[in-house]
Amino acid sequence: MKIFNAIQEFSSPNGTIVTLGTFDGVHKGHKSLLDKLIGSGKELGYETVVLTFFPHPRMVLQPDADVKLLNTMAEKAALLEDFGVNNLIIHPFSHEFSRLTAEDFVKDILVKRLNARKIIIGHDHRFGRNRTATTQDLVRMGQELGFEVEQISAMAVDDVAVSSTKIRNALFEGDLVTANNYLGYPYYITGTVTTGKQLGRTIGYPTANINVPESYKLIPAQGVYAVSSVINGITVYGMMNIGTRPTVNGTNQTIEVNFFNFDADIYGAELKISLHHRLRSEQKFEGLDALKAQLAKDKDDSLKYFEQQQ
Repeated sequence: MKIFNAIQEFSSPNGTIVTLGTFDGVHKGHKSLLDKLIGSGKELGYETVVLTFFPHPRMVLQPDADVKLLNTMAEKAALLEDFGVNNLIIHPFSHEFSRLTAEDFVKDILVKRLNARKIIIGHDHRFGRNRTATTQDLVRMGQELGFEVEQISAMAVDDVAVSSTKIRNALFEGDLVTANNYLGYPYYITGTVTTGKQLGRTIGYPTANINVPESYKLIPAQGVYAVSSVINGITVYGMMNIGTRPTVNGTNQTIEVNFFNFDADIYGAELKISLHHRLRSEQKFEGLDALKAQLAKDKDDSLKYFEQQQ
C-alpha cells in the first residue's frame, strides 16, 4: 500500500475508486464498506483509494473536546493495508480546508486530483463547507462530471457509527470483551520501551515501561490485562498494568508490561501490545509482599486464559 501525506502528492492516470472517512478502529463495522471498495476495484480495474484526514476534524474544529481515537495514524495505516487497500491519502485537516465548498471539493479533489471514477459513501454522508452537501448532491455531481456513486445502506453506516462509539465507551469502562468483539481483533497500543524505576525487578516481576507518544490515543481503563506482543518474530505473553501504582504511592499513570519467560534487552524498541483479557482493576495493597502475591495470581490467571484460547 502506498501512503500519501497530502492530496497533492497523489495522481492516477487510470482512474480510482474512492471512499473517505475517519475509519477509526478499522473495525467490523467498516468491513462491508472496505469489502465493497476492494471488490469494486478488482472488478472495474481501478486503484482503490482511502481518503482520510489528520488531525481529526474535531481536533481542529473543537480544540477543547480532548478527542481520543482508537488508532494512531500508523496503526490505522497498518490495518487498512491488511485489508488490501492500494492507496491511503492522509490529508492535513485545517480550518482553511473545512471552508472548501462541496463543489470545489468534488471538482478539484475527487475528479481532477484523484481521478475518481467511482465513489463509495454512506447514505447520510455530508460534506463541504458547514457540511451542507448530501449524498444526493454527490450523485448529481457524479452524473455531471462522469463518476458513479454507490451508497452504503443505513444499516452498514449505523454499524460503523454505533461500533466506534461502543468500542470507545467499552474501553473507557474496561469492558475489553465488548470492545474486542466490535473491533474483530484485540485492541492494541503501540509504544516505545523506556526505563522506569525498576521496582518490579526487585520483587521478581521486571516490567517494560511503554511510552505512547500520541496523546490522542485512547488508553483503556486502569487495571491489569493479559497481553501479548510479537518481539523479534516470536509471540510473547505477559500481563500489563495501566495505572498509578498506588501501593508505592505513585501519582502519574504508567503502562508497564511483565513478559513471561522473556529476558531480552528491549529498551528503545517499539512494541505493539495486544490486550486480550482484563484481569482486575488496579488496587492499593498493604505492602510489597501483598503486591507480589497478587502478581503471582495475575500471572497464573493470565497463563490459564491463554491456555484456554489455544
